[in-house]
Amino acid sequence: MHFTDCHAQLLPIYFREPNVNLGFGDAFNRPPHLVGQALLDYAGIRPGTEFAHAISHLDFTAAAKVYGKVGGFAHLRTLVNRLRQESGPDNSLLLDGGDTWQGSGTAYWTRGRDMVGACNLLGVDVMTGHWEFTYQDSEVMQNIGEFEGEFIAQNVRLTDDALFDGAAAYDEDSGHVFRPYTLRKVGGRTIAIIGQAFPYTPIANPSRFIPDWTFGIRADELQALIDSILSRDKPDAVVLLSHNGMDVDLKLARVVTGLDAILGGHTHDGVSSPIVVENSSGKTIVTNAGSNGKFLGVLDFDFGASGVRDFRYRLLPVFANLLPADPEMSAYIDGVRKPWLDALEEPLAIADQLLYRRGNFNGTFDQIICDAQRAVGDSQIAFSPGFRWGTSVLPGDTVTMERVLDQTCITYPGTYVQDMSGEQIKLILEDVCDNLFNPDPFYQQGGDMVRVGGMNYVCEPRAASGSRISNMTLEDGTLVDASKRYRVAGWATVGSEAPGPPIWAVVATYLKDQKVARIDKLDTPVLKGVGANPGLTEYPGQY
Repeated sequence: MHFTDCHAQLLPIYFREPNVNLGFGDAFNRPPHLVGQALLDYAGIRPGTEFAHAISHLDFTAAAKVYGKVGGFAHLRTLVNRLRQESGPDNSLLLDGGDTWQGSGTAYWTRGRDMVGACNLLGVDVMTGHWEFTYQDSEVMQNIGEFEGEFIAQNVRLTDDALFDGAAAYDEDSGHVFRPYTLRKVGGRTIAIIGQAFPYTPIANPSRFIPDWTFGIRADELQALIDSILSRDKPDAVVLLSHNGMDVDLKLARVVTGLDAILGGHTHDGVSSPIVVENSSGKTIVTNAGSNGKFLGVLDFDFGASGVRDFRYRLLPVFANLLPADPEMSAYIDGVRKPWLDALEEPLAIADQLLYRRGNFNGTFDQIICDAQRAVGDSQIAFSPGFRWGTSVLPGDTVTMERVLDQTCITYPGTYVQDMSGEQIKLILEDVCDNLFNPDPFYQQGGDMVRVGGMNYVCEPRAASGSRISNMTLEDGTLVDASKRYRVAGWATVGSEAPGPPIWAVVATYLKDQKVARIDKLDTPVLKGVGANPGLTEYPGQY
């Protein structure tokens, strides 16, 4: 059993899947770069069903009112316990792909410890990480010490300086900070599980929190580890518990041999059927179990005389209306939330339309964040990072402080307002665009395009690096001049903490003043050269 990217959502929530998830080259017309009806057609899912609602954005508001909220650890525990009972003792494992300790107000205030307790109660056996590393390294190690399962990552090493200085490590000879893999007995078979933490953590997030640790995809080292495990431990199956992102995992499955399956995370893709990748020595199953606790992936192996003979995979949606809440987990969650309840439930505004984030370009909640920065910071342009986490709010519902924290709760939340040249603005957009659309998956970091408020531009995803962004104009149509300077607001700076108030305070101030969370214009770029792409539908901009 596998879940990933729950982003600390202990209670059931709404979460709209993307209507824009562009894929080109090898990624064209295959998961995860299919949206809407194209996704349902590919997967053979009937429109209007519960599963169609869980996995796509189609008719989201109407369907959400019918089927209710998804996820919630109390409901997830009920499902996990049922499956464990069906499979029998010692016949199952529960794997957590990471991004578990971050994404909510209580996770921020407890430094992830609320989620460690919840995962212990859920019975997580093995996990790896990404946003876990956005706490201080000492806090990470303390949380791992309290975690009753195993935290594994083959691709996290000590830096050379830290190794020389004798910094703590799981293996001082190899420099592995954490145990790289674990062996587990399941149904009388030995399963090797290798951990693959997010490779670009010190680039995408502040390295100052984890100065002694270095990351990377480390495909060659992974291959050497697999070979060693197969030779020494002779397992019946080898599984990579990955936080690379789906496209990276698909390439990794082609270039690395000996893996029976990659259970992936990071890109929040709900993949209903695994992709079977052929490589020089056999086949590897690659999948991804969505986000926010919406799904539980269940992979069953059928073993023959020489290892895995066949498999069955199910992506099970977690509907809170259909799965009763586990009483013990519910009581734990109530206890965790009680000290913070007044702050979490503070009403800020009423949503006059569906507020969501997920998608390659601006979502409506992203626009609210950008509008808030421009209004409070008196800026011409606003930037907001293309994070893929963040819950949705239905029209007419109250936007509480908790929902704002769902969108913004990071450990480096400071805001800034500063002057930037037009050239600097273009460089920022080009850099993030290359991260999203680089044709080599090993150079993709897995987030979406930086959100922009107060400025329009043209984006050509298939153009060469440095040439994807053009025709940048302010709201009044004035062309952004490379040599002129503009007042820009933003947050989530990676290099050093920005000096302004935390972003959630800025958004809360704005919403309380507005009283209604209204969007006058969704700032989406004009797309060029995308053609009839099955990763694009109902796009509010031009293409």
